[in-house]
Amino acid sequence: MPDRKIRILVAKPGLDGHDRGAKVVARALRDAGFEVIYTGIRQTPEMIAEAALQEDVDVVGLSILSGAHMALCPRVVELLHAEGMDDVIVLVGGIIPDEDIAPLRAAGVEGIFGPGTSTQDIVAFIHERTAEPVPA
Repeated sequence: MPDRKIRILVAKPGLDGHDRGAKVVARALRDAGFEVIYTGIRQTPEMIAEAALQEDVDVVGLSILSGAHMALCPRVVELLHAEGMDDVIVLVGGIIPDEDIAPLRAAGVEGIFGPGTSTQDIVAFIHERTAEPVPA
């Protein structure tokens, strides 16, 4: 069991300006007991990786509705690895076509959540991947 709360960075990479879903997920994660840092919209992969490093996060959650997930997600993973953050779990939520799921997983994205995913499913996924017991 971790000595501290699991820290999660929620970010909106690219030019997509719609952040309602990211805010809903960020709030649900906070309400589930995680420490959440929300970086806001229009973040570059470099900005996200730097924030993840500075905030010493365990999880990076990306919210993408623009269709740029195949370029942005692998770049964030690449930058995290370049900083030695190989143990950071990367998640993506948004409009992700089925044919893009396997390539995203191959690029290092562990969790992929489409429209309508329950926030409880996301919380459970993070608990499972961080080996943190789910609170009763």
